[in-house]
Amino acid sequence: MSGIMTRPWEADHGAGFQRRLGKTAAQVGDSRTTQDCPEIWELDNGDIAVIGRDATGAYRDRLPPGVSIGSDERLVIISGRLLSAAKPDIRDA
Repeated sequence: MSGIMTRPWEADHGAGFQRRLGKTAAQVGDSRTTQDCPEIWELDNGDIAVIGRDATGAYRDRLPPGVSIGSDERLVIISGRLLSAAKPDIRDA
């Protein structure tokens, strides 16, 4: 055994964008431009991509117990309006 632990899930960087979940940020009033819009997308492998404001630095030192951010991870924030607009497009478990 090499001592390297594998993760049960890993992001597939080869997956393509399949469909936007919900509305654009402009449609929910979160942006006036298409240049800096938060987005939620389903990828063609079923995973979800979230584009939001990088808040890793602001939250890293005050995460709840048991929560961590890996060195290759970022905490991003999107508006509650954007997530609510995506709810009808998100499949049930």
